[in-house]
Amino acid sequence: MNQDYIQQDPWSIIEEGFDAEQVKSSESLFSMGNGAMGQRANFEEQYSGPTFQGSYIAGVYYPDKTRVGWWKNGYPEYFAKVLNAPNWIGINVEINGEPLDLATCKQVRDFRRELNMQEGWYARSFTAVLPNNVEVGVRAQRILSLAMDELGAIRYQVQVLNQDAEVVLGPYLDGGITNEDSNWDDKFWNITAITGQGHRAFLEAHTMKTHFETCTYMQAQVVHEGKPVALKETEKTETGIVLRYAQKVKKGTAVALTKFGGYTVSRNHDAKALVSAAQSVLDQATEMGFEALLEEQKKAWAAIWEMSDITITGDVKAQQGIRFNIFQLNQTYLGTDSRLNIGPKGFTGEKYGGSTYWDTEAYCIPFYMATKDAQVARKLLKYRYNHLQKAIENAEKLGFVNGAALYPMVTMNGEECHNEWEITFEEIHRNGAIAFAIYNYFRYTGDYSYIPEMGLEVLIGIARFWQQRVNFSQDKGKYVMLGVTGPNEYENNVNNNWYTNYLAKWCLEYTLEQLYKVEEGYPDDHGRVVGKTKLTEEECEAWREVANNLYFPYTEKHKVFLQQDGFLDKVLLPAAELPKAERPINQKWSWDRILRSPYIKQADVLQGFYFFEDHFTQEELERHFDFYEPLTVHESSLSPCVHSIQAAKLGRMDQAYAFYLRTSRLDLDDYNKEVEEGLHITSMAGTWMSIVEGFGGMRLINDKLSFTPQLPKQWDAFSFKVNFRDRIIKVTVSHKGSSFYLTGTTEMSIRVNGKKVQLYPGKTVDA
Repeated sequence: MNQDYIQQDPWSIIEEGFDAEQVKSSESLFSMGNGAMGQRANFEEQYSGPTFQGSYIAGVYYPDKTRVGWWKNGYPEYFAKVLNAPNWIGINVEINGEPLDLATCKQVRDFRRELNMQEGWYARSFTAVLPNNVEVGVRAQRILSLAMDELGAIRYQVQVLNQDAEVVLGPYLDGGITNEDSNWDDKFWNITAITGQGHRAFLEAHTMKTHFETCTYMQAQVVHEGKPVALKETEKTETGIVLRYAQKVKKGTAVALTKFGGYTVSRNHDAKALVSAAQSVLDQATEMGFEALLEEQKKAWAAIWEMSDITITGDVKAQQGIRFNIFQLNQTYLGTDSRLNIGPKGFTGEKYGGSTYWDTEAYCIPFYMATKDAQVARKLLKYRYNHLQKAIENAEKLGFVNGAALYPMVTMNGEECHNEWEITFEEIHRNGAIAFAIYNYFRYTGDYSYIPEMGLEVLIGIARFWQQRVNFSQDKGKYVMLGVTGPNEYENNVNNNWYTNYLAKWCLEYTLEQLYKVEEGYPDDHGRVVGKTKLTEEECEAWREVANNLYFPYTEKHKVFLQQDGFLDKVLLPAAELPKAERPINQKWSWDRILRSPYIKQADVLQGFYFFEDHFTQEELERHFDFYEPLTVHESSLSPCVHSIQAAKLGRMDQAYAFYLRTSRLDLDDYNKEVEEGLHITSMAGTWMSIVEGFGGMRLINDKLSFTPQLPKQWDAFSFKVNFRDRIIKVTVSHKGSSFYLTGTTEMSIRVNGKKVQLYPGKTVDA
């Protein structure tokens, strides 16, 4: 049974009624971020029930020492992970000396929280009866500013409902925090100074080992009946600071606290000037005030939605799902800093260490190319180029030579920091995703300059890796690739994973093609890159030899490529025949049983058919889909979106819609029973693709946009925008047909259902 407590609403995530069992899940679902920092939706007041505290600063990490039962040569020494940062949101609340704590209250009613995605704010309200029988009403609202990304703001009001009482508000900073997933319970932070300056306070700390210098700061303003409440006292401890405000209030009246807070970091400021930088932010915030900051926030989000919104009419559940996905993607990454990337959990939890995976190249780049501009996607590619030397070093540790590059499975700074052998050293297909992203970027944006400037060096390093990773099988008379793990992590240490082999062949051929193209069109860059990499014609010939003679497992009986050698030795029982009590198998079965089963965690062969759709016929896709999808348990967040797109291409709209609903509401409905750990941010980009590429049928064919729109029967209409080479096209699909509206100054032609359609700026064209 999936969770269903989130109210259906087209623009908001709403929870009504307090349930302690849902607190940790809601902390994930109502998370906030602004690209530079983020936080789970923890209560401002203290809470003694089960909770997962989490505040995070983009790019600030700690190398937690690897913990394994048996060390193997080649293991990375550290797992770099995003840190739970000092907490600035906290507010202690006492009524007549009794702490406000929803876990201990006699009664909690009218509890409601809302994440307003259209305007970018989070609010919570409730009425509670404390153990001392005082009844209070609380209203809180929070934003993380997009315009001033070092700043957050909270408005918190306490109203005493049934008697006169003394209300004490204690806004605080807390540096005594830990990570949920620490390997050795290391101390991650070293606090160097805690200072109070009137209504402001500053907590300076740096990370151990990596020495990111930070200042966590706050400012408080308390008002009662329009008048400021004086600061009663300031209390400092070894790990934090509290400002206390006390006010006697009459029954029915309220005390309101405005709290500004956030982080300044040595990544962006001189390490010795972090307090003064924080002071400057607070000066700006004070001058503006909460209301003006909120209005600015609404405008910033309106600008984002103007380009990235997808509208669905006739299906609120589907509409809420896609907007939640788009909202969280924009909260996580806005493309302003090429030093940053997109972690699978964003700012919503600590699983996967907040690090970068191949998800960015395989799933996220298309979303950012189409809803931002080419520069945002280019920064994500530059991130990998900046880590090329580290990728070469990663390969050297495993015995590769001559500049072969193996990009990490998990990274913060380019070094591999994942330590499961079967994934770290065998799931090498991530190299191919990075090469594919270079190809995909040029194909979509038309900006070739990245390849001669940076991309060609990356491609050469990747090609060298593939050529060295294969070996020639005398038995098969072909090059084979042994001991790998494909995208389907439910099979490890297999030989000749089709997807990995196919990517390797394509990468080698694509690199050779780009070498020729750069030599012809950019001879200076070609000379520079060849000189820098010491590339020889003999080496290129070795790449051709491997590409032309790679082995691909195939079954004549089923007429499909096999996921890997020996796949047909498994008992091919469809997943639909598994008892529901045994699902998800990753939580119910032993790993040994999973590895011997035929069950597929996510698209593997079908991932290759998604990337290289134009290499295969419709009949081949149908045959492979019918063979592999029934064996797929979709226990990876990255699986439903690919299957939705392919089901739509096959005209199986009921199946495509079911997969869309699963990917769009994966977290909202908690399909995988793990949302309390954080959201699945990178798969959310796949949700966007399932509408644009699946139902919208958007493709690039012969350098032109092509659409084959289909409308799910559950919908009345849907629309989306894409930025294609600085021209914005709005696509609307309804029961009447499809229409296209072009913004810009120049006309362009597209193809709709195989026919050429001419678009003119400022005009709607029906097709």
